[in-house]
Amino acid sequence: MKTYQVNEEGFYGDFGGAYIPEILHQCVEDLKNSYLQVLESEEFKKEYALLLKDYVGRPSPLYLANRLSDKYGCKIYLKREDLNHTGAHKINNAIGQVLLARKMGKKRIIAETGAGQHGVATATVCALMNMECVVYMGKTDVERQHVNVEKMKMLGAKVEAVTSGNMTLKDATNEAIRDWCCHPEDTYYVIGSTVGPHPYPDMVARLQSIISEEIKDQMMEHEGRDYPDYLIACVGGGSNAAGTIYHYIDDERVTIVLAEAGGKGIETGLSAATIQLGRLGIIHGSKTLIIQDEDGQITEPYSISAGLDYPGIGPMHANLAKEHRATVLAINDDEAVKAAYELTRLEGIIPALESAHALAALEKVQFKPSDVVVLTVSGRGDKDIETYLNYYK
Repeated sequence: MKTYQVNEEGFYGDFGGAYIPEILHQCVEDLKNSYLQVLESEEFKKEYALLLKDYVGRPSPLYLANRLSDKYGCKIYLKREDLNHTGAHKINNAIGQVLLARKMGKKRIIAETGAGQHGVATATVCALMNMECVVYMGKTDVERQHVNVEKMKMLGAKVEAVTSGNMTLKDATNEAIRDWCCHPEDTYYVIGSTVGPHPYPDMVARLQSIISEEIKDQMMEHEGRDYPDYLIACVGGGSNAAGTIYHYIDDERVTIVLAEAGGKGIETGLSAATIQLGRLGIIHGSKTLIIQDEDGQITEPYSISAGLDYPGIGPMHANLAKEHRATVLAINDDEAVKAAYELTRLEGIIPALESAHALAALEKVQFKPSDVVVLTVSGRGDKDIETYLNYYK
C-alpha cells in the first residue's frame, strides 16, 4: 500500500534526509538510533500521556462551531489547540522532546522560535523539568512578540536576540544550529516544527499526532464515524498540520487543505508561500522546497505572522503537495486578519494569526451541506492582539 509517511532513510518521497555538518553527525545519529526506542517504550508513553492530561489539559475539545458552519454551508468542527497550557499546540512536542533529552542524559536545552510559542513551550517544560534553557529568536520577532519574550525570561530561559539576516525564524534557527555545533556533548536541540534533519520531522509529527488521535475518537463521539471529509490547518514549518493529519495521511477519504502564508501576495516578493514559490534545495539539514533566487540564495520570506515566516517547509508537506495529496492555498495577510475577526465575532474565539490563515481557507473551498470539516485552531490570539489592532489603523 502507498504511504505518505517517512521511509527508513528519512525521506518523504524526494524530500527529507539529513544534510548536516560533520561535527553534528554523532548527535543526529544518536538521536536517530534512540528516538523510536524511547518514544515507543511503555515508561515514556506513560509519563508523556500523564503530562499531556494533567499538565497540558488534553484532550483538547473538538468544538462544533455552529455560526461558522451556517456561514460556510457545512459542518465545521474546531480542534481547540489554543486551549492547551501555554496557548498553542507547541507544548505537545516540547514535553516529548525534553523528556527524550533527559533520557539521553543531556543537561542543556536550546530552541529556536518565531512567534515565541515554541520558545515559551520549551521554556515552560525546562522550568518543569529543571533544565537549563536557551532560546534563539530573531530581533524582529523579539520586538513584535515582546510579551512572549518576557514570559520566557520569567520562566528562567535565556533569550538570545539574533541580529543576522532578516532577524526572523530562519536566522534564529541558524544560530541555534551554530550553538549545537559548539556544544554537541551536553546540549539537546528541541526543534519546534517538522523541519531539520531526519529524525526531527518524523519525531515532531509523531509527538503532535496526539491531535489526530484525539480527532478520531472525538469524531466517533460526535458523528458516529472516525474521519471527517476535510482537514484544514495552517502550515509554516508544519507541525500542527502534521499532527492534524498524521492518522489520516493515507486515508484518501479525507481531503487535506493546508494554508500557507501568502504575505502581501505571491507575486509581490513579500510572501512566505513556500509551496507556491519554492524550488528544491537544502535548508537546516533537510532537502525540501525553499524560496530562493536564481543563484540558489535563500530569499527572505515575509508574513504578518511570525510563526509562518519561514522560507522552507517540512519535507512531509512538500511531498504531500507534490503528490497532490494535499491542496495548498496561499492566504494573504488581509485575508488572515479578516478571518480572525470573523471567528472572533461569530464564535467568541480570538485565534493566533497562524491559525487565522487556516480559517481564511474556508472561503476558498466549495463545501457540500453534508461535508464535515475539522479545522485546527493551532494557537490563541493573545500574542497577536497588537498586530490585529494596528492592522486597521
